[in-house]
Amino acid sequence: MANLLKAELIRKSYKVSNNPFKARYLQVLQGVSFSINPGQTLAVVGESGSGKSTLARILVGAEKPDTGELLFNGHNVLADKKFAWYKSIRMIFQNPRSSFNPRLTIEQILAEPLINSRAFNRFEIQKKIRIALERVGLRAEYASRYPHTFSGGQRQRIAIARALILNPKVIVADEPVSALDVSVQAQIINLLLDLQEELDLAYIFISHDLGLVQHFSDKVLVMHKGVQEEYGPVGEVFSQPQSQYTQKLLNASAGYKRAIEI
Repeated sequence: MANLLKAELIRKSYKVSNNPFKARYLQVLQGVSFSINPGQTLAVVGESGSGKSTLARILVGAEKPDTGELLFNGHNVLADKKFAWYKSIRMIFQNPRSSFNPRLTIEQILAEPLINSRAFNRFEIQKKIRIALERVGLRAEYASRYPHTFSGGQRQRIAIARALILNPKVIVADEPVSALDVSVQAQIINLLLDLQEELDLAYIFISHDLGLVQHFSDKVLVMHKGVQEEYGPVGEVFSQPQSQYTQKLLNASAGYKRAIEI
């Protein structure tokens, strides 16, 4: 049986010199591979510049890799331009305030992906918006308000509602709680866990907090300067790291140590 989502040797580079005699390229991803099934969470960890965000953009279709395969239910989505796989993989950003248009109401923000899909009439759009808001613990009447009237935690709930509005199978969450207060972080993580159980979602969870990763994830992918250092079950990788870089991350992470003590 095919994995829900499988990446095979994803590579990505950017041209950093326009010298016509000697072009220079920055290798951002150097052969990243992983797989994930419904109901699972894959954490992607590493320092800034490790390639995590580039990988996220490739997964949601915002960028294309130089080489490699991305398989969704066994279908090579990079080789078939007509396969609308992006509807099944949506993203939650780190800072919802910067990802929302402040001139749009919440209803307009949530309606945008539905309108772009051209698959729903006005009545269906309004119904889906109401269901999406209620699913993340917000009242339907909030739809008429603007983003600036909400707290950080409420805005992230709205961002989650937007990601879920097209009923995706995979959610890519790029540091979804790092901009929130600690007490609010726990609420959002519990919400994500509840939604995963209810909807059988697969999560790609990008984070620098190894304590959170240990609690939240089934698998972990450790990246360093575009190189895949380690990949496997989170308990196995964290308890017996094979890479010196993984060991360095574990030793440097106070959050991970606190999680172990608890």
